[in-house]
Amino acid sequence: MVHYVPCCLPQISVLFVFALSALWFLPEFTVAAHPGTTRRYKFHIKYQNTTRLCTTKTILTVNGKFPGPPIVAREGDRVVVKVVNHVRNNVTIHWHGVRQLRSGWYDGPAYITQCPIQTGQTYVYNFTITNQIGTLLWHAHLSWLRATLYGPIIILPRRNDSYPFPKPYKEIPIILGDWFNADPLAVIAQALQTGAPPNVSDAHTINGLPGFLYNCSSKSKDTFKLKVKPGKTYLLRVINAALNDDLYFSIANHTLTAVNVDANYIKPFETDTILIAPGQTTNLLLKTKPHFPNATFLIAARPFFVGLATIDNSTTVALLEYKPKHSNTTNKTNPLPLFSPSLPSINDTNFAFNFTNGLKSLGSSNFPTNVPQKVDKRFFFTIGQGTNPCPLNQTCQGPTNTTKFSASINNVSHSLPTTAMLQAHYFGRPNGVYTTDFPENPLDPFNYTGAPPNNTNVSNGTKAVVLRFNTSVEFVLQDTSILGAESHPLHLHGHDFFVVGQGVGNYDPSRDPNKFNLVDPVQRNTLAVPAGGWAAIRFLADNPGEPNTKLRNI
Repeated sequence: MVHYVPCCLPQISVLFVFALSALWFLPEFTVAAHPGTTRRYKFHIKYQNTTRLCTTKTILTVNGKFPGPPIVAREGDRVVVKVVNHVRNNVTIHWHGVRQLRSGWYDGPAYITQCPIQTGQTYVYNFTITNQIGTLLWHAHLSWLRATLYGPIIILPRRNDSYPFPKPYKEIPIILGDWFNADPLAVIAQALQTGAPPNVSDAHTINGLPGFLYNCSSKSKDTFKLKVKPGKTYLLRVINAALNDDLYFSIANHTLTAVNVDANYIKPFETDTILIAPGQTTNLLLKTKPHFPNATFLIAARPFFVGLATIDNSTTVALLEYKPKHSNTTNKTNPLPLFSPSLPSINDTNFAFNFTNGLKSLGSSNFPTNVPQKVDKRFFFTIGQGTNPCPLNQTCQGPTNTTKFSASINNVSHSLPTTAMLQAHYFGRPNGVYTTDFPENPLDPFNYTGAPPNNTNVSNGTKAVVLRFNTSVEFVLQDTSILGAESHPLHLHGHDFFVVGQGVGNYDPSRDPNKFNLVDPVQRNTLAVPAGGWAAIRFLADNPGEPNTKLRNI
């Protein structure tokens, strides 16, 4: 049995809580039975001095590693992770994308499913991997601790089962991230105080390294090297652990075949470049050249962005190096030629739509696509940036010095209650912490992608949507251009969903549903709502508890 202790509220980013029921808090609901192996891990949250871009700083790590260690399990296995906090910050770990069927208290959102792990304290996560194969990620779930506290979750098929594609020669995690010379916690704290967008990162990274294109970075020490053999097929498990940026990813002169996204198989999709949003994962088959090519190839990642904000529009690189059959094949005095990929432009929305529309669920007899054909409950959510008045005696950096930027859904911006939901349930007084009147549609419809309304102020509240168990749900997510259109990553805890449609401009409820893909839509846990457009998702609310849907800072 899990015992909760009272906990106080932190300062958290905008989130939309959607409550299915209070079943996670009932003692008779225990972790689901599992036929697999129990995999045990120990995470020590500790400080580590780390140098990037000629800046040495103390960062938070798991077991002294950056990125952190992988969690490796098979479908059906139980995963037990003992987390010991040796640092002064409170910490929780979120297992991003893990369904957490009947184990929602191990999901990780602080103050919602658990109290934070305090200095010197320990917490044991215990959950079972159910009907998921592929790649996910774990990361800290308090403020921006996840800037350095993250790592891969690798889910293999059950023993004696196989992939629906030829077995790769080798599997390699490729984790995309950020590097801040400043303290990321100070960066986000300043943004929350002033209402301005957070300062951008100083570099992007591949497996924790920025690559030699940045100042004060070298090929030898600061660049990840992927060493391969000719004539082999490798499985690259690509994860976007960056805080905010959608990223292109490409390898020069090589074709990539996407076969899995967010731990769900897809129809093989060949491409030179992928686009991956924060929190998303993509498994890629890389078939190497049949013979030693006498060349080295850049692996590159760079942002995709549409909007008005400033971003870190820099490129991180790694090296794809072929291993020669004989050690004397290469001559160190004559370096091999280096080829670079051609990445799309930063705002190439045509590429973004074509790539995302090209991803389809595998839909085989072994891996069926169980998209809801009928919908019990429909929601139309507008998402974007509005404004809040600047607090008294404070200077803000929103659109004016008297306003702050405030993200909202249907013009409701999340405000912190005076009592955390966990604390309220612990004391048996959950009423009044949040209301259940979250608007199902915009209260004041307008031209969402046209000229902005005169009044950009948002309302504030702690609101929830309550759904009955096994309700089939449809969300239409509409971006708005109130303060500039931009792509919005969205992550749904405790569930996967099917992306049945997306488009440019305003969603048309009379025409657009006729174009929904209800045959083989891609299944995900994280989605990038297109800038100046909309996306429609469907899912079955079959996981009791109080998960949450979160925008932007995943």
